[in-house]
Amino acid sequence: MRKFKIAALVGSLRKDSFNKKVAETLIGLAPDNLEMEIVEIGQLTHYNEDLDTDTPPKEWTDFREKIKGYDGVFLFTPEYNRSVSGVLKNALDVGSRPYGKSVWNGKPAAVASISMSPLAGSLANHTVRQSLVFLNMPVMQQPEIYIGSAHELFDENGKVLESSATFLKQVIGAYAAWVEKNLGN
Repeated sequence: MRKFKIAALVGSLRKDSFNKKVAETLIGLAPDNLEMEIVEIGQLTHYNEDLDTDTPPKEWTDFREKIKGYDGVFLFTPEYNRSVSGVLKNALDVGSRPYGKSVWNGKPAAVASISMSPLAGSLANHTVRQSLVFLNMPVMQQPEIYIGSAHELFDENGKVLESSATFLKQVIGAYAAWVEKNLGN
């Protein structure tokens, strides 16, 4: 069985981020054909085309090289002001440049929006998807991953509740199948 390397990008930098907790839970539930890990994005300088010269910022080149080594990407986004977090959008921008040299091209993706709101970050989810279409990343359509009331998913020790784990197992199983469909052989 082929093993696929998956980058998990978390668009919330909070220490106790629900997005990060869900990402870590999915990493723990991943089937044997997925090797997932969180790739940090908070250190990336804001994208500025003036800096994208023959010697761009080191954190950009390091990030781009790292992402090249992954087969797919799973993105986790909070919703800030009815949109995607700046740090996640910046990571997408940094990886997509210079024009014509995107590290995202063809990588199968999934988007999960996680929020304390019952609206579950659905607008942020669709905003991220718009960028992924342009970046030529096939995005998993089903199941849709809108996780509202995120503060109710975990027990007092931070462990995911069994009722939530059932859905998350379905999500990671569907994503594994999506990656296999897009990259198998």
